[in-house]
Amino acid sequence: MSDSNEKKCGLVALVGRPNVGKSTLLNHLVGQKISITSRKPQTTRNSVQGIKTVGDNQLVFVDTPGFHRGINKAINRHMNRTVSTTLLDVDVVLFVTDQLWLGEEDEALLVQLQRLQCPVLLVINKTDELADKSQLLPFIDQVSKQWSFFKEVIPVSALKLQNTDALEATIVRYLPTQEWFYPEDQLTDRNARFLAAEFVREKIVRQMGDELPYETAVEIEEFREEGSLYHISAVILVEKETQKRMLIGESGSRLKLIGTEARKDMERMFDCKVMLKLWVKVKSGWSDDERALRSLGFE
Repeated sequence: MSDSNEKKCGLVALVGRPNVGKSTLLNHLVGQKISITSRKPQTTRNSVQGIKTVGDNQLVFVDTPGFHRGINKAINRHMNRTVSTTLLDVDVVLFVTDQLWLGEEDEALLVQLQRLQCPVLLVINKTDELADKSQLLPFIDQVSKQWSFFKEVIPVSALKLQNTDALEATIVRYLPTQEWFYPEDQLTDRNARFLAAEFVREKIVRQMGDELPYETAVEIEEFREEGSLYHISAVILVEKETQKRMLIGESGSRLKLIGTEARKDMERMFDCKVMLKLWVKVKSGWSDDERALRSLGFE
């Protein structure tokens, strides 16, 4: 290890529209599943930090909810506030997009970003899916002229790990020289209860497809260690009785599948056996109730 005053450390925010692959990028950069993912937008609801310490450098990635417009529920306002608040206190921003054009939501966020004092990097994700790769350089040229505050533009594929090493090296160049924020072996700022709830919610989003809207939340009621065994009980909140029936499935089959898949993720993360119990409860209007959101742990 070099002299302590040569250590570099900083907060690196990942921001962008919903579903551009921010959580997948964070997980691959950290090398561990920290933030839940799905193909559906707005899967991430709270900011989550993933910590990567390598050599003298500690990169603290902050995953944020997708920035979106046009929906005025309390939970949507919360997610946009989370993005704006995160930007106030970071050292580097990664603006992530997954297409070769910028829409209204992109531009509304870019207006916020151009006011920042910290470096902003444009990360073009999912480049492996581009139908016409010859359009990439003209797009980079156009965006660099229109939004001249971008310090660098880095095309990547988070899923295929293409160019992610170059992205990491670029970020390190912009990190301030300072002591690390976390111990060398810490991977996230979130505790085990939070991660357990998120793993359950991810499986709900993935299992239900378009059948169930985002009116679901997961509350951990019991989290108890017994030797090398974790006893975890969670309540899944929905807003309607019909949603409860869909989530449970015929003879409880769907809820059992959600529980099995979530338990596997927990056992990998916590490195121990997990006994998981799930219930479904109807709580009408929770997603548009600021007090209910606070009680569920939304910042």
